[in-house]
Amino acid sequence: MLLMAIDHVRVYSGIPAGAPTPGIFFTRWITHFCAPAFAFLAGTSAFLYGRKLVNRQALARFLSTRGLLLVLLELTVIRFAWTFNFNYRQFTLAGVFWMLGWCMALFAILVRVFPPYIVGVLGLAIIFCQQLFRFPLRVLPAQFQASVGWFWDFIYPTGMEDHPGIAILYVLVPWMGVMAAGYGIGLIIIRDPADRRRLCLWIGLSATVLFLLIAGLGVVLNPAPANAHLPPLLRLLNQQKYPASQLFLLMTLGPIISLLPLAERARGWLGDALATIGRVPLFYYLLHIPLIHITALFVNFFREGQLHPEWYGTAPFTFLPPEHRWSLPLLYSVWAIVVAILYPLCRWFATVKARRISWLKYI
Repeated sequence: MLLMAIDHVRVYSGIPAGAPTPGIFFTRWITHFCAPAFAFLAGTSAFLYGRKLVNRQALARFLSTRGLLLVLLELTVIRFAWTFNFNYRQFTLAGVFWMLGWCMALFAILVRVFPPYIVGVLGLAIIFCQQLFRFPLRVLPAQFQASVGWFWDFIYPTGMEDHPGIAILYVLVPWMGVMAAGYGIGLIIIRDPADRRRLCLWIGLSATVLFLLIAGLGVVLNPAPANAHLPPLLRLLNQQKYPASQLFLLMTLGPIISLLPLAERARGWLGDALATIGRVPLFYYLLHIPLIHITALFVNFFREGQLHPEWYGTAPFTFLPPEHRWSLPLLYSVWAIVVAILYPLCRWFATVKARRISWLKYI
């Protein structure tokens, strides 16, 4: 959750995601772990929550309801928080909540029908065979491809056409597979602590080593052109996120899974602070984007003498003239201020949520 805020401050700073300098590259790269962690641990959380319920049907109802709520929030509250305008004809975002919401709604069907180990295997199949999702559209007659392609682009990119006014940031494949794989790993999470730690470490390190071998071989066998700006290490780490490639997911999920045993043993003030924010993730998310947006407007006013709201009319796709972009120290200073403001609010809401008010489980 904290790393995610770094990237969203970067959006409003105007610093592009693909800049070649190491500082900017790693400012973006470290945030690549956010979406995989959200989708994967959403599946694991669903598994653990399902153990508290009467049956899988109750879990499926909760997931479908929660998922559709996330989609609604993406199209209303979150879209407004990014842009501070209601011009939907100009711009609508199918972002991370869109992806998580629809994945949860579809995931509800899987958990209703299949046991966890089958769901986990299906998740891995979706991840590693994701390119097969291009073929159903291509086998259709040409006269149907245009009409069906508009819909299919929300599932997996077809490369056929653009969608005026709609930015599809996250498609459903392979993220549906990531969530299903997280559900399957719940079978490991409930094992005794020693087995859980050993298996998580083995799975996570195996995925990381596999990434290093395959991606490293790709760097060696495909030398960069003479005009390339990225050195070999950055080329190794510069994996495709939209849609998330197999290498991207190995690169991010491997460390996430291997670090789970360390996370569960985190203690001290930092561990407590992170746990507090982690108890209220949706509350944090709904607050952090408008807070960053407002802070960016104030920064612009103090630096430029103007708010420049027009720079953010299609956020998170923003463009600031190069001479107006922030420095990295300013970016991280704003990030620290935003987190400092959000923490006491999250701590307050965590105490409210602990009262077990039924509808608060959706937030």
